[in-house]
Amino acid sequence: MEKTEFLEKHIFTDLQNLNKNVEADSIYSFSELDFATILERIEHFGIGIYAIEPWFEGNVYDTKTNEDYRKKATDPKWYKRAYSEFKKRQADLQYTATFRISDKLLAKEI
Repeated sequence: MEKTEFLEKHIFTDLQNLNKNVEADSIYSFSELDFATILERIEHFGIGIYAIEPWFEGNVYDTKTNEDYRKKATDPKWYKRAYSEFKKRQADLQYTATFRISDKLLAKEI
């Protein structure tokens, strides 16, 4: 199974992709509430995040990476903290992320 297929099947299920840019249809963008659901789901599967990039009114608002927090991509402490900090600074952000999914997880038939 490929990374995008896994994400669509197990992580993004029942969530609305807010990205309307056809040229960048491989980039998924989610509301604050949906992104919270994504964080719960990826923690369950042991998936990591390399970077979180929130958007506000069509522009990149900020970017945080696991390296900013000196944590492994799979450590939920960093991405939950980054998400919380973004929410406190600005309401109604849309979130995109770069995910890390192990080959072992992709090879499993879930």
